[in-house]
Amino acid sequence: MSQDVKYIHATKAPEPVGPYPHARRVGNLLFLSGIGPRERDSKHIPGVELDSQGNIVSYDIEPQCHSVFKNVRSVLEEAGASWENLVDVTVFLTNMRADFATFNRVYAEYFKVNQPCRTTVEVSSLPTPIAIELKCIATID
Repeated sequence: MSQDVKYIHATKAPEPVGPYPHARRVGNLLFLSGIGPRERDSKHIPGVELDSQGNIVSYDIEPQCHSVFKNVRSVLEEAGASWENLVDVTVFLTNMRADFATFNRVYAEYFKVNQPCRTTVEVSSLPTPIAIELKCIATID
């Protein structure tokens, strides 16, 4: 492996659900793995109510948005970057019709100054019972 490649395993972000790092730095670019709203050291997902089998009974996208942005910020900071270093964000929503307007409103609160490129796509499901996941690219000075 080249010396300018570094794997980031953040201590404040939720643990990955597979064998991958939270992020990988290559030169001055930082590639974040998909990050959801789950809380660290827990299966708790803000805004999600599950039944005894782990199926979603109800959810509120707004607390999930705030939580996912908090988790992304944690990974960025532990990698030596900041929110302002984000250059590209891919958003995965499980219900575009119901959640896009709320997501867009919350997103605008976090990206008043720095406005990275963004793509938003609907997916049928995500690996855990969440309604949103972000995939980000940032620079590191």
